[in-house]
Amino acid sequence: MKTYETLLDEVTEYAKSHEKKERFEHSMRTAATCADLCRRFGEDEKKGWFAGISHDICKEFGDMELVSLAVKDGLPVSQIERTKVSLLHGRAAATLLQEQFGITDSEIIEAVRHHTFGKAGMGNLAKLLFVADKIEPGREHVTEKYLKKTENMSLDELVIFVLSENISYLQEHGKKIAPATQEFLESLVG
Repeated sequence: MKTYETLLDEVTEYAKSHEKKERFEHSMRTAATCADLCRRFGEDEKKGWFAGISHDICKEFGDMELVSLAVKDGLPVSQIERTKVSLLHGRAAATLLQEQFGITDSEIIEAVRHHTFGKAGMGNLAKLLFVADKIEPGREHVTEKYLKKTENMSLDELVIFVLSENISYLQEHGKKIAPATQEFLESLVG
């Protein structure tokens, strides 16, 4: 059985060799942000780092490869995923983690699988990865003032804040909101 450190090294090396330089740097910042958020909210920061470094490992894959990996999770392919196949990268990455690296940790798999749209009922690690992906320090809108605004929020307040911002951004740019994202927000503001 491989140690956590060995698996992390393997997945990090895979990410580095399968992602463009800028994407790998984003993955490193997302991993660090997710680990920091895990520390802040009492979750396992090692899992946060692992989920962050692996969340985009399939982002550079072609459509056929994405679909063939993603559908193995047994979930339906939504209309929005059919329209833009690259949105399946999280689902594909979760499958790849299981098949190629033997990852069985359900929290990591859930976080990676649902980091793109979010999902109602997600666990805390999945929520934290969703947030980390959107607020890692390489993002243009993430300033010191922005981070200051979020520092005293509860976990769900932070998720609602980031989700609401993300939905506004998509609407302003004429993009469709995934039903899963809308359901995720509604489940938190309920």
